[in-house]
Amino acid sequence: MSRFPLYTIDNAPAQSQPVLQQLQQAFGVIPNIAGKMAASPVLINGFIGLFQRVHASSFSETQIQVLLLTNAVTNASEWAVAFHSALALQQGLDHADVDAIRAGGVPRDAQDAALSTLARTLIETRGRLAEMDQQRFIGAGFSAEQILEVIAVVAASTITNYTGSVTQPALEAQFEAFAWRANGR
Repeated sequence: MSRFPLYTIDNAPAQSQPVLQQLQQAFGVIPNIAGKMAASPVLINGFIGLFQRVHASSFSETQIQVLLLTNAVTNASEWAVAFHSALALQQGLDHADVDAIRAGGVPRDAQDAALSTLARTLIETRGRLAEMDQQRFIGAGFSAEQILEVIAVVAASTITNYTGSVTQPALEAQFEAFAWRANGR
């Protein structure tokens, strides 16, 4: 038996159930990673609150998926890479750009590349951005304030990425075509 059971709306702790209901409405299913997160009402409620704010940021949904996919790859979170590959394509990111991010590269669009590079740099340097990194991002047409928004996206996705690494949720059938392995990429 797994240390981290896969909860449903019916058997999750009461304080986790509203989040699972929200996710059910948003995606039509409860993502397995959320079913694992539900064991901790503190975690799942923090996750949903931050993600709601991220999705209300100045970034488009496609840009958010560029960030989330980059973060998943950088953190080697296999479940999240598959999930965000599918969502990035749904949001209109070109398949070649999704493949580039999955391989550790960047998208062709200059702004998407700047987003991806900044997110990767934030994770790899543990938030210690050099002035040059910040200037490169701003030079791509973003504001200084948007650097802080990228930090929020990185924080939100870290919750998912780390939860996936610790709890190892099964990949849902609809995401199997996007399976990714950290060692074999």
